[in-house]
Amino acid sequence: MKIAFAKMHGAGNDFVVFDATSSAFGLTGEQLKAVADRHFGVGCDQILVVEKTSGPAADFRYRIFNADGGEVEQCGNGARCFVKFVHQRGLTSNRQIRVETLAGIIEPRLEEDGEVTVNMGAPVFELAKVPFTAQRAGLVHTIEVAGKPVEVAVLSMGNPHAVQVVPDVDSAPVGTQGPEVERHPAFPRRVNAGYMQVVDRHSIRLRVFERGAGETLACGTGACAAVVSGIARGLLDSPVTVGTRGGTLTIAWAGGDNPVWLKGPAISVFEGTIEL
Repeated sequence: MKIAFAKMHGAGNDFVVFDATSSAFGLTGEQLKAVADRHFGVGCDQILVVEKTSGPAADFRYRIFNADGGEVEQCGNGARCFVKFVHQRGLTSNRQIRVETLAGIIEPRLEEDGEVTVNMGAPVFELAKVPFTAQRAGLVHTIEVAGKPVEVAVLSMGNPHAVQVVPDVDSAPVGTQGPEVERHPAFPRRVNAGYMQVVDRHSIRLRVFERGAGETLACGTGACAAVVSGIARGLLDSPVTVGTRGGTLTIAWAGGDNPVWLKGPAISVFEGTIEL
């Protein structure tokens, strides 16, 4: 079976995108892993699928699969690539669209400068909805990782995040500690482990060990979660520039139940077909 795809990236967070608006999407988890394999497949952090919406509330349905073949709720960098993809394919002429995800409706908007802004919805602090099994409420919690206490801010941006503040993001134990945090038993659905260095009140540097994908060059929801946690803790003021290893993102949040706004690049790399 041959299937057409597009390869895209948002600040180095790379994706294989499939158009399933005219035929059902039926790839198995093993086939998705084969596509994502960087040696034997196309190679990507996540696989994005464009489908017809299930109702009138949205223009499209957006599905996200991590490199391990598991389906997840949300991906901010992918959402930017999503809106550029449907424009390039002529699936819509609207610059702003409503997109149905497992985490709810999001609204990406293609800007005149070529970048994309996404209304990511309001952050979720209710721990049962993250989900996170804690004995008390609050944003900041201490978990034990490899026998040592680790302080994390816990919240959801449609997917779960645990954000640490570190003095130097370059020397942060992302590759060694990140997998332990991701699979910590306090997170029943696993978690994205973020490492945030505060540069000043409007600027941070960030690395994220993503659930099911490992460390990526950028993580859109991770950037949103980091900035929200920093603002909520009194460390940052909106808007905030987020420096990742793959590029720069801009996050704005007015606090409370207001939505988080994510802005950044969405780049088409190439198109092709793969035989599975």
